[in-house]
Amino acid sequence: MTIKEIQEEIVDEFAMFDDWMQRYEYIIELGKSLPLIEDQYKVEENLIRGCQSKVWLHAQKNDDKIVFTADSDAILTKGIIAILIRTFSDQKAVDVMNADTSFIDEIGLKEHLSPTRANGLVSMLKQIKLYAIALQAN
Repeated sequence: MTIKEIQEEIVDEFAMFDDWMQRYEYIIELGKSLPLIEDQYKVEENLIRGCQSKVWLHAQKNDDKIVFTADSDAILTKGIIAILIRTFSDQKAVDVMNADTSFIDEIGLKEHLSPTRANGLVSMLKQIKLYAIALQAN
C-alpha cells in the first residue's frame, strides 16, 4: 500500500468511533500491536527530543525501503508512534520525505492531545522525515 492509502485507511478507522474516549482506547490498542524495538536500539541517540514520554525510534534501510521500529514508556504515546510506523514503515525514503501528514489533522489527533503530547507528535514526525533524508543519501 502507498502512504496515502494507509493514511486514508487510518482516517476511515477513526471515523468509525463516535467519541474521543473510544478513539483513545483504539490508539492504546494500536500501541499494543507495535512491533517492539530491539533493546540494543533503546539508547539515548534514538530518543525523540521534545516528547513528554520516552519514545525510542530506530530506522534502517531494507533494500530500497525504510523499516521503523519504536517503543515508548507511555501507553498513549506508544499508540501514536504505532500509527506513524504503520504509515511510514516499509516505504521508500523519498516517499516518506515527501509525504503529506495532514491525515493527523483529519483524524483530529493533534487537537485532542495535551500541548506537550502534540509537541511530541510533531517531534516524532520530524524525526521520521529526518531518518528518511539520512537514509535516502545512503
